[in-house]
Amino acid sequence: MGNICVIGPRASGKTTYLAALAYWENHQIQKKKGKSFHVQPLNDESRNLAEKAEDIILQGLSVEPTVIGDAIQTVDDLDYYSFKIEAKQGLLNLRQTIQLNARDYPGEVFEKIAEPNLSDSIHEEFVNECLMKDVVGCLILLTGWEPGTDRFYKRVMNRFIELMDNRDRLKDLRLAVAMSKCERGELWPGRIDPENDLFGVHLPKTKATLREKIPPKNLRFYAISTFGVLRRTDPRPNRIDDQGKSGRASVIRDGNRWRPYNEIEPLYWLSRG
Repeated sequence: MGNICVIGPRASGKTTYLAALAYWENHQIQKKKGKSFHVQPLNDESRNLAEKAEDIILQGLSVEPTVIGDAIQTVDDLDYYSFKIEAKQGLLNLRQTIQLNARDYPGEVFEKIAEPNLSDSIHEEFVNECLMKDVVGCLILLTGWEPGTDRFYKRVMNRFIELMDNRDRLKDLRLAVAMSKCERGELWPGRIDPENDLFGVHLPKTKATLREKIPPKNLRFYAISTFGVLRRTDPRPNRIDDQGKSGRASVIRDGNRWRPYNEIEPLYWLSRG
């Protein structure tokens, strides 16, 4: 069993990503290099998330973001998701199974890591829970590269690595750092080699900081797309941007062609190494 934290800035797609994972068995996913994945939600929170995927995302609406407010005052107020993921590979259908437990943290707690003092209780609780010894890894979703974004991500990662070191997690906590929403036209061609063609091009300072300070065996770079593209012969993003009451959000363009890209691979690596 692996406990994994899903973190990232606001609007990086964390909640939608987990909803797509909960809804996985309903996606028409092709086998990748002879490997197929099956996902089973194990608790009520995960099953409710799958229902949100069907009732909200497939209807072209956006899932409400996870934000700190009246309903969320402490880490214990956050939903706790549990999944069983089974991988089948090869002609003999060799099977490997992992149980994954994940938290979806508000983007504010990620962004506030860069501040020198974590004065708010929920941010202190986040750091304490995220860096506990029974957490095997973190999936870090990054999505932007506007001017100043690389410097900000670098500052957050520097501080997060300091916190890892202070809690003796620098040598045994795995980090899967993913460029989310990689279905965007300027990113899609770089998904095959995300470390060099996405992070090396768009977030070079962030990449350099991680490579310098995280042991190579504990660091991987990924590209993830929760919505995917329309089809192989039509690589337009299967998403559109919508200005909702919670701000700019991404919604699905064609629910019948919902095929996420590379959603499970980073989770599988985080759990098994």
